[in-house]
Amino acid sequence: MTYAIDLPWPDKDLSQNARVHWSRRAKAVKAARTAASWLVRAGIPRRPDWKAVALSVVFHPPNRRRFDRDGLIGRMKALQDGIADAIGVDDRHFIPTYAMGEPVKGGLVRVSLSQAHPVIVESVK
Repeated sequence: MTYAIDLPWPDKDLSQNARVHWSRRAKAVKAARTAASWLVRAGIPRRPDWKAVALSVVFHPPNRRRFDRDGLIGRMKALQDGIADAIGVDDRHFIPTYAMGEPVKGGLVRVSLSQAHPVIVESVK
C-alpha cells in the first residue's frame, strides 16, 4: 500500500543557511514537525507495521525561482521527524528519493510512503 500526503512548503527558517535566532528556528522546527505528524496521521487510516519505509519526496516550489535541492532536503528534516513520529518508524529506516516538481501556488511537498522492499532493507544495514 502506498500513501500520498501533501505537506506544507518548508519554512525558510529551517534552512541551514538561515541566520536566525535559535528560538525562532526552534519554533519553526516544532511547527513543521507537528504539522507533518498530524497530516500523516490524518492521511493514513492506521499505523503501518513496516520495518523500513520507501519515502518519495517531490518538492513543488511556490514560484519558478530555482531552489537548491540539497537545501530543500535539509529543510525537510523536521518534516521527516514528524512523519517518523506519526508512523512509529525511526527515520534512520527511511529510504528516501527526492525530486523537483512543477511550481504550485503557496508551495507544497508531496510525500509518498510505502513499505520498503526487503532486499533494500538488507542493504541499508
